[in-house]
Amino acid sequence: MTTVSWVEVDEDGGFGVENLPYGVFARPGELPRVGVAIGEHVLDLAALSAAGVVEDRRYFASGSLNAFMVAGRAAWKANRARLVEVLTDASYSERVEPHLIPVSDVELQRPFEVADFVDFFSSEHHAVNAGRIFRPQREPLAPNWKRLPVAYHGRSGTVYPSGTPIIRPSGQRVTPGEEEPSFGPSLRLDFEAEVGFVAGVPSAAGRRVTAEAFRDHVFGFVLVNDWSARDLQAWESTPLGPFLGKSFATSISPWVVPVAALEPARVSPPVQDPAPLPYLRCDEPWGIDLHLEVLINGRVAARPPFAEMYWTPPQQLAHATVNGAPLRTGDLFASGTVSGPERDQRGCMLELTWNGQEPLELDDGTKRTFLEDGDTVTLRAKAPGSSGSRVTLGEVTGTVHPALP
Repeated sequence: MTTVSWVEVDEDGGFGVENLPYGVFARPGELPRVGVAIGEHVLDLAALSAAGVVEDRRYFASGSLNAFMVAGRAAWKANRARLVEVLTDASYSERVEPHLIPVSDVELQRPFEVADFVDFFSSEHHAVNAGRIFRPQREPLAPNWKRLPVAYHGRSGTVYPSGTPIIRPSGQRVTPGEEEPSFGPSLRLDFEAEVGFVAGVPSAAGRRVTAEAFRDHVFGFVLVNDWSARDLQAWESTPLGPFLGKSFATSISPWVVPVAALEPARVSPPVQDPAPLPYLRCDEPWGIDLHLEVLINGRVAARPPFAEMYWTPPQQLAHATVNGAPLRTGDLFASGTVSGPERDQRGCMLELTWNGQEPLELDDGTKRTFLEDGDTVTLRAKAPGSSGSRVTLGEVTGTVHPALP
């Protein structure tokens, strides 16, 4: 049976007490503070802690989740349990209701300060499609792909909150029919539908974090759009990989869904063959049954299934730290493009249009090979919650603006 809150909640909205994601918000003329989404409201945790209903105002009266994230799993668990209590026991309504603010009355901001940003390449369907596009005469997967979670380091300074305008990047690119590079705005701007997790508890330098310790360090999950300039990326990536083609913008959703909220959505991931090395083995099923949707200009263009991801979040964390690199509070790890086996499950324009060769027709009859100025891309995702409920990661959106002169 679904847990019932005395706050009015749309059962299909995904923001019930089974979720309770954290974010940062501000009302006009006020400083940002930490809140929790419940139904169509934000519960002001700074005000709630000042009123003595929850502990501890040091975590919540700031414009970042970092102070709460570093507090650790015991604090996360205790606060979540207390929030469930006060939102389901109607005797608390008189004390709590004054601190419920309609989400339409606030501005949602970037929820945490990003320390480092890592982007993985964990969908076998995406990796195979990319290999077939760029290396049609060779094996689509590189020899290392099924041995380790491939990744690159991005720029934390260009991780932006949902709604931030995306300025079309400029750089060197080789246009079709030319052999020499030219400089100009990207002609192959793309989105990438991804899911990320954020570290809360840091780790010591020189000591790896095991897959089993995932819950002790990771605070929660967000949606990620790692915007990509495919033409800039193609020219610059030999031999060191992505740089300007990726570093101009990455968008994240405003709500951080706690790990605990997605426990009911865990499923067995795809079979890994060959078996991973011991440090990458994970005894628990850490596939997550998340159903993503990609909307272009308000119309669904793809529905990528996150449960199909080959490498799981605990494996990604174990690999990222196995060389002794320390975790920092606010480290963001993104999955890489989420794609499934069908065309309408592909999580980027590169795959949806097969690198521009098969234009995508939108509902209004217009066609796209890559994104045009004025296009708005929105990612959203839901997962099964406890007792038949639904849990949402909310959405992340961005509109493409022309390149700066």
